[in-house]
Amino acid sequence: MSEEEAAEAEPEDVEAEEETTEETSTGADLFGVWDVSDIEYSDPSTQRYLNVTPVAHTMGRHASKQFEKSEISVVERLINRLMQTEDNTGMKQKTTRIVRDAFEIVHERTEENPAQVLVEAVENAAPREETVRLKYGGISVPKAVDVAPQRRVDQGLKFIAQGTLNASRNTATPVEEALAQQLVGAADYDVNVYPISQKEETERVAAAAR
Repeated sequence: MSEEEAAEAEPEDVEAEEETTEETSTGADLFGVWDVSDIEYSDPSTQRYLNVTPVAHTMGRHASKQFEKSEISVVERLINRLMQTEDNTGMKQKTTRIVRDAFEIVHERTEENPAQVLVEAVENAAPREETVRLKYGGISVPKAVDVAPQRRVDQGLKFIAQGTLNASRNTATPVEEALAQQLVGAADYDVNVYPISQKEETERVAAAAR
């Protein structure tokens, strides 16, 4: 090959290498299966706190930074919330496997991206109003207050985790099945599932305390 032919061929090789690098950098999927690049949000207030990334285990790199949890994927936050029980404490790999299997069940039932279903479930389960107790001269009085967006996401994840625990403990229902039921029901705003019923109850009590 002459020097002129080599010079002409070099830019094509560089372009091909750049395309390969770009595909590699953007081709990561959650659990190696689910694409999280096109997640849609219906609630603008919680969008910045519902981060969805392909990484489901950051090994606690944000644990010591205040409010840094919002930078972690909501999938990992769900895993961490499910670990806050006596059954799964400290078992990150086991809980990650539970969430991965639950995502497969959600996909089989809805034919949708499970990460999208999770986002919709958290948005629907997040209460917009709750109560605090104020003391006036020794008398405790409930007062309705708006819930901050970051706390709304925390509460939504908490309700989903509690509903999963209640549906799977001392029953024949596997925990993966219980989690899938909570996610699908909350995404469809089914008032019979625990996360939505708890949200409705929280807002009902707050409305009575206005």
